[in-house]
Amino acid sequence: MLALLAGGCAQQVETRAVKELRVGQAEVGGVAFTVEDGLAAVRKQEPGTLTLWGSAPAFHVRALASSGATESWTVVVRNAMPDAELTAMVGDEPQVVDAVPGLQPTVKTWKVRLPAGAEARLTVAPPLWDQSAPFRFAALADVQEALPRVGDIYRRINADPTLRFIFFSGDLTETGTVEQLEEFQSRLQESRIPLFATLGNHELLNPDPRYLEYFGRGNLHFTYQGVHFTMIDSGNGSLDPRAEEALDGWLEAGQNAVHILGTHIPIVDPIGVRNGAFASRNEAAALLAKLARGRMDLTLYGHVHSYYSFSNAGIPSFISGGGGAIPEQFDGVGRHFLAVEVDPAQGVRTVSLVRVD
Repeated sequence: MLALLAGGCAQQVETRAVKELRVGQAEVGGVAFTVEDGLAAVRKQEPGTLTLWGSAPAFHVRALASSGATESWTVVVRNAMPDAELTAMVGDEPQVVDAVPGLQPTVKTWKVRLPAGAEARLTVAPPLWDQSAPFRFAALADVQEALPRVGDIYRRINADPTLRFIFFSGDLTETGTVEQLEEFQSRLQESRIPLFATLGNHELLNPDPRYLEYFGRGNLHFTYQGVHFTMIDSGNGSLDPRAEEALDGWLEAGQNAVHILGTHIPIVDPIGVRNGAFASRNEAAALLAKLARGRMDLTLYGHVHSYYSFSNAGIPSFISGGGGAIPEQFDGVGRHFLAVEVDPAQGVRTVSLVRVD
């Protein structure tokens, strides 16, 4: 029976890893759109309109238009940086882009012409996103059944204008139903900044997981102001071989830079008595060794509904599962998030616990 369960979990992880390779692809109105590295999910597509859900502060979209393709397009990006801009290039020629004013700071809309028979490259990004500079972001995980009151956390984050985005390590919802995913999306309108996430084990309690359709890949990598960020899908307490292979490349890319990793289930449990870690100790040991060789600067976890600061193979590590899910009893931590200050020239400066309750 245990072997059958393990096989079922492995198959589910593999299915997600294969499905997420299709995230960010659409063909409509004679134009084939491809979000590079899958850093945005296609939420709506119809001739003349493309709506995306951003999974990173900056991303690129290739648009290959056939000879009779629709040329006038409205591009909508939800979960965007508040100061994001759209640029469009056909070869070396910039295209005219008109911004459409909106009421929600993280929903951006632009109008752009994509010439028929040509290939354009669109970039959605805030100014100076690719130039090294210090910045701060929030880290959070484990909202689950506390969705109706997560606005308290967003309001506390909103009160700090220096925080650029939320780095979320899984368990957005209680059981991953469509209704819960849509409520999470709706509640996020209370945040002035976007939330970039990976999924947790609770998103997989639904027999038909729909996380990828709503919020994109669980395994992803992006850079912002000289710092590398990696998310890996550990929702089943393990990694798919495809994710491991991608991680190898991301570790190489970030080896000589500041690199931060987020995943839901801690690779090892610092307390060791809650089953709050990877299912295989051997896999956990091998992964930690890989992160250490890759010079990872910081690992951020959820899953355990409390706050812990510890070290993984010499890597500073934090569990921050204070998004509102049922807390560990008697620890007195309550709802919280982390405020992380990072400098691409100096590394991770500070990781501060911010209590909400």
